[in-house]
Amino acid sequence: MGTKTTIYDIAKALNITAATVSRALNNNPKISNETRQLVLEMASKMNYEQNKLALALKSGKSFNVGVIVPRIDRNFFSLVIRGIEEELNKFGYHVIICQTHEDPQKEKENIETLLNTQVDGILLCTTSNVNTTSLNNLLKKMNIPLVFFDRRMEMKRVNSVVINDFEGGYKATKHLLDQGCRRIAHLAGNFLMEIYKERFLGYKQALLDAGISFSEDYVIRTKSSLVDGSRALKDLLAINPPPDAIFSSSDFAALGAIQELKKLNIKIPDDFCVVGFSNEPFTRFMELPISTIDQSPLEMGRMAAKVFLEQTNSNQNIKMEKKVILDPVLKIRKSSLKKG
Repeated sequence: MGTKTTIYDIAKALNITAATVSRALNNNPKISNETRQLVLEMASKMNYEQNKLALALKSGKSFNVGVIVPRIDRNFFSLVIRGIEEELNKFGYHVIICQTHEDPQKEKENIETLLNTQVDGILLCTTSNVNTTSLNNLLKKMNIPLVFFDRRMEMKRVNSVVINDFEGGYKATKHLLDQGCRRIAHLAGNFLMEIYKERFLGYKQALLDAGISFSEDYVIRTKSSLVDGSRALKDLLAINPPPDAIFSSSDFAALGAIQELKKLNIKIPDDFCVVGFSNEPFTRFMELPISTIDQSPLEMGRMAAKVFLEQTNSNQNIKMEKKVILDPVLKIRKSSLKKG
């Protein structure tokens, strides 16, 4: 292995000082474009690699950003991460990804590890079982930008990028009403999380606006899984009268319900309509494509990155409060389309 090229080697080759080489590599305005170009070309020719750690110490930036998600094996989160990376990579940032698996303790450990790694910011989707006080205290101590995405906590002077979950729930339910459904059930998520509470409130409002009385019996709390969706469907069909449609706050629970309906030979959408939430890839490619609400994860990721960049490049106080709310998009497919 040969020795690594240093700024002194470049200086010697160009017959200039090492200080001039250093300034040129760090875009110092005192260096002319002509000199900078010569230095960059020679650095490239000699395979010079800048010491990232030394650069970080000098600039006060590590050019690393932490991204914390519940899990990366869900299409939604992997697309959010892709959006974040695409936006941040353009500015020389690297992304460190952590998973919480919906465990508040793991979430706390992830934040502490990232802070110890000297990241320049944290983009966070909180767990569904969040310990608000403990997390709040930890986040308040941070002196780097924090951006919530998809799920957020109510904190003053903290940025967030979410979709309008209320509107999503409203659109899904109104679509089912437009198809002639009148007994619409809702597979709800954990109401401690704002996103699921808002989807439920949107569902409820759409019913009230259509002059249909809301029934608690038609609302079942489920996890985002096929098993829970299947179990919920059985419970709903035992009610008298049973529902004629479901708006599910999760595509996975919606799929579980559809599988159970097929077993019972209940015709979809003729006798029963289903709408999910998230626009997971499987919803498009099934024999019976599932209607769902798209959450624009790629756009959400890009926007979260842009909000971080805006804050980190701002001369104002590190604490900003920017709330970006994206519009949900209803994707109408066979599982709910009775009327063309």
